[in-house]
Amino acid sequence: MESFSFASSSALKIPVSVKINSLDGFQKPIPFSTLIEHPELRYKGSNQSPHSELYVTARLWADSKPLTVPVQTAYKVFKNSRTWGEWLTLPINYANVPLDSLLALTVWDLSPAGGEGSHFHAVPFGGTTIPLFDKDNTLHKGRQRCRLHRHRAADGLSSSTTPHVISAKKQRGSKSITEQLDARAAEMERLETLMKKHEMGEIPENKWLDQLVFRQIEKLQRGSFKNKVLFPAENGANGGGDNEATNNEADDGIFYLYIEFPRFDHPIVFTDHEYPAPPLSSVATASSSDVRLKPPPEVSFGPGIGEGYGDASIGRLVRIYDPEVGMRDNPAENKHRRLVRSHRTGVLDRDLKPNAKIRDELNLLVSYGPLHELNPEEKDLIWKFRHYLTRDKHALTKFVRSVSWSDQSEARQAVQVLAKWTEIDVDDALELLGPTFNNPAVRAFAVQRLHKSDDDELLLYLLQLVQALKFERPPDEDPAATDSSLATFLIKRAAANFTLGNYLHWYLMVECDDRTPQQDPASRKLFAKVEFDFMAELERQPGGPEYRKTLLRQGELVAVLTKLSRDIATSREDRPRKIERLKRFIAEPKNELLSFDPLPLPLDPSVQITGITPDEANVFKSSLLPLLLNFKTSTGRTYPVIFKTGDDLRQDQLVIQIITLMDRLLRKENLDLKLTPFRVLATAPHAGAMQFVPSASLSAALTKHKTLLAYLKHHNPDESAPLGVRKEVMETYVKSCAGYCVITYLLGVGDRHLDNLLLAPSGHFFHADFGYILGRDPKPFAPLMKLAREMVEGMGGAGHAYYALFKQHCYTAYASLRKSANLILNLFALMSEANIPDIRIEPDKVVLKVQERFHLDLSEEEAIRGFEALIADSVSAVMPVVIDRLHGFVQGWRA
Repeated sequence: MESFSFASSSALKIPVSVKINSLDGFQKPIPFSTLIEHPELRYKGSNQSPHSELYVTARLWADSKPLTVPVQTAYKVFKNSRTWGEWLTLPINYANVPLDSLLALTVWDLSPAGGEGSHFHAVPFGGTTIPLFDKDNTLHKGRQRCRLHRHRAADGLSSSTTPHVISAKKQRGSKSITEQLDARAAEMERLETLMKKHEMGEIPENKWLDQLVFRQIEKLQRGSFKNKVLFPAENGANGGGDNEATNNEADDGIFYLYIEFPRFDHPIVFTDHEYPAPPLSSVATASSSDVRLKPPPEVSFGPGIGEGYGDASIGRLVRIYDPEVGMRDNPAENKHRRLVRSHRTGVLDRDLKPNAKIRDELNLLVSYGPLHELNPEEKDLIWKFRHYLTRDKHALTKFVRSVSWSDQSEARQAVQVLAKWTEIDVDDALELLGPTFNNPAVRAFAVQRLHKSDDDELLLYLLQLVQALKFERPPDEDPAATDSSLATFLIKRAAANFTLGNYLHWYLMVECDDRTPQQDPASRKLFAKVEFDFMAELERQPGGPEYRKTLLRQGELVAVLTKLSRDIATSREDRPRKIERLKRFIAEPKNELLSFDPLPLPLDPSVQITGITPDEANVFKSSLLPLLLNFKTSTGRTYPVIFKTGDDLRQDQLVIQIITLMDRLLRKENLDLKLTPFRVLATAPHAGAMQFVPSASLSAALTKHKTLLAYLKHHNPDESAPLGVRKEVMETYVKSCAGYCVITYLLGVGDRHLDNLLLAPSGHFFHADFGYILGRDPKPFAPLMKLAREMVEGMGGAGHAYYALFKQHCYTAYASLRKSANLILNLFALMSEANIPDIRIEPDKVVLKVQERFHLDLSEEEAIRGFEALIADSVSAVMPVVIDRLHGFVQGWRA
């Protein structure tokens, strides 16, 4: 065989381009009788002049779907012929186009009157579709003649109705005339082929003779157009050959669009990207929940191997994948497990009781945290006594982890045991909804437990339950069941409770609007579907349409505030003028912010707002220039809200939600630490609102009053009290300091300085600005817990009884929260795939970072002793004092 040189399309890293050369054809003038019936035809450009202005659009399609946006030729005035001579470049490379790519070209005619298929003031003059690759999978190149289908836009469907070539068929009528017409058509095709060969250099050039030939061919073409003999027997669009379609096309004329593809030195043959073959074992176990696939093994060649590729002495190297490669489990261990868990002994297991030693081992296994990995022996032991463990609610998660869900028989037995299990706690139900468990029966069992939670409790976990939707998987045996049990449950409960539905709606909308690269497009689709199903459910509920309209009104209000905040933040005015601009916008009646019908506030739907007070509006000095808006409520009071854009509030929203949960857990233990979990709601990935609590930062309070004790005494004087401050206020200050010290330590809140530690006149101490969590901190040598010397002085000093009370509250709170560690860890596990900055950095270590601060491996006494040392280190640390001084200096310099 002769050598054949070619290039592969995957190596062609240049954009697809096509040259629009000219349009050739002839059209009969429209009869006056037709113009009387259709007077709009007289305004078409092509009906007014045979050289009217036309433009061409090009778009690439594949698999009946558009690959690119359309591109079009520039405006051009034609004099003697419709000739563009313009190259169009499409926004896709040859290396990325599939084999079945089609180029759809539409010629547009100007028509102010519009008409069928009109696009603005243009209607299709004709369309044609040509594939990029020919039947030999080679890229088309050079000059191409494309048949134009009149009055139709080109479609890129796989079975296109506007092909660039139409095969000729015999027409009914005189045989001699038909044969004569077919002969002339065949002659035109032969001449067209010869012209292509001449252009490609396959026919020697002879200038004076070529000019004569070209003129003669052009004359034949024009005569063919006028006499309708080029392809007189071509059928209609669908190849039906009906006379009506043929007659209409004859009246409209026959037109051809001449285009040109780039020419390359070698033929371009289509080649697709070749992906490495996966391990064979992954095909058989893709649905297994307890199998983790390792990456394919790296093949390394020995010395000299692979260097002489193609040498007959070596031969071609072929990679062969071992079916057992890529499996985490050892086949021998799997066989052992099946023998140990022989299903023939299943009946005997029901009455099996452990002795004292085994009972202690089982209790130890059950007490392990959610991150503990069970070894095969421990799993076998739990499986053996599974019926005995059904009475222990905490043992369910360990049992589910012990089941080999890839074994259908074992999985079927496990599902039967689930039905007999005693009622579990909500923290175990949340663990079963995490990323580790994807069996539909297990997740449905967990959702059944959530059915027994009231709406207030469900609201505490709603943020995590929305994220848990990412881990849902419909049952494979029922393809029609595309809705997860968790999604159905959330929709039903949210449709029956407006507060729940309010937050569910906004949580879903934020995820749907997240277009950042970190957000998986499949997740956006999932959340969009749940939101659609939620709205559909509201339409079916009594009062649901009004419920939905309320959510839409909330969206309109948030959209207006978002635009207002962005305009003010991006304007170049100074802050006083920004404030005046904000007040004017609110006071303008046409903006409908001054007063409106009662509307539940998205941030707190229990509050009905009726407008915004313009006089009290303000713009903060912060770099993002958040707005302070005082909403008028139906009760006559005002509700201050901070609205800001340019910042992702989802992390603050998560921290406040965890603080709210911890406050509830502590109250259950009769420990009210006077926490202030102000409300935060992200309304978009980079916008949101938060409740404004009147307070002063510690730095501002110290600047004005020198000490925090003086600040409290100024607002709450009591000469009879030990420190000159009302007893209730001092107790509130001490308790809130203790609560936030423990909680911010557990959550690893960083970047703590005196400007984001706040103190209200009532004595409530709290934190704000949670931009760094889980141990991250922009400052070096940051302490594990923020307990500033000024905070201790506000309690009367380290020797005062209030400081001893503070430490006692810290120990009690820490011990109480350690009892609920599994619940908190499971909530963070559900957030592991959330697009939250400090979680996204190391999603696999999120739960570990929180767990290590609970010190679950220590006894309660040892943990409290460690926390006592932590308090002492925090008070005596020098670096936090230096950092606070530097931060205050920088803030003062900025001001």
